[in-house]
Amino acid sequence: MTALLATLSAPGDPLVAQIGISVLQVAYVLVGGPLLLGVMAKIRARAEGRTGPPLIQGLLDLRKLLRKEAIRAEHASAVTALAPLVLVASAAVAVALSPLLTTRPVLETSADVFVVVYLLLMGSVALALGGLDAGTAFGGMGSSRAMTIGAISEPALLVGILALAVQAKTSNLPGIVTATLAHPGWLASPQRILALVALVVVVIAETGRIPVDNPSTHLELTMVHEAMVLEDAGPDLALVSAGEAMRLGLLLALVANLFFPWGVDTSPGGVGIVVALGALGAKTAAIAALIALVEVSTAKLRLFRVPELLAGGFVLAVVAVTTGLVTR
Repeated sequence: MTALLATLSAPGDPLVAQIGISVLQVAYVLVGGPLLLGVMAKIRARAEGRTGPPLIQGLLDLRKLLRKEAIRAEHASAVTALAPLVLVASAAVAVALSPLLTTRPVLETSADVFVVVYLLLMGSVALALGGLDAGTAFGGMGSSRAMTIGAISEPALLVGILALAVQAKTSNLPGIVTATLAHPGWLASPQRILALVALVVVVIAETGRIPVDNPSTHLELTMVHEAMVLEDAGPDLALVSAGEAMRLGLLLALVANLFFPWGVDTSPGGVGIVVALGALGAKTAAIAALIALVEVSTAKLRLFRVPELLAGGFVLAVVAVTTGLVTR
């Protein structure tokens, strides 16, 4: 990590610096995602009067799973083997393109909101197909539920970010962050507040948190995400866990930087990257802690009530876009 930061700080080809920062972003989210899950688990445990697992439990679980033998269902096809790889690859590309540490990641002109959202959708579809491939009842049930939730949450995510794009007059994510840094007064505008609430609802749904899903449940009839991965084991389960943790880290980081962009480096390389590392970690940890505290005092919704919650988030996103169009 120190050598990579030294390379980024040295003068040279800007493209090399951009590639290096994007690689650093992927590594940071790959390690930080499981740590965020550890923070959330620790806060929930403390709030319930328990000690809870260590913060690095997610990383320890990944190491344990990677050492195990890969076991797949007898009649599973290549889809089961490819689904975890597609999930991790799509999440990694989305992280590399997003303005997490700097407003100038690699291929910054291609870091459009549509590209990032559809990369996340690709991972969701791959995971659902992997759950269906084994032909088990619970896998099919979990995939069906996940696609039902995704059919509402993905458009809400897209429209929520578009509300920011209307204000910034660009759908490019680094451009939105740069415009927000230049106009800090936008943070108190009505469309920003509405879009923030909508995106928080979407993030909770996309990451399978309470009240949409309970990641720690052991009741098959209430599972959504866990039902899809019941047949995964060993390295396959490690890839799925890593991919889901990366998606959590990416979504929390996007919420943090799109609405609270302080600390984001505006040029590739330099001391600003070190500051961005600390700022991003602090902001995402604060959001994760807030979500965990809400989970402690909230019960999981019935499956038929979940679309109502997500539809509410979509309506808020639409109202945010409309407000932005009217007031610009």
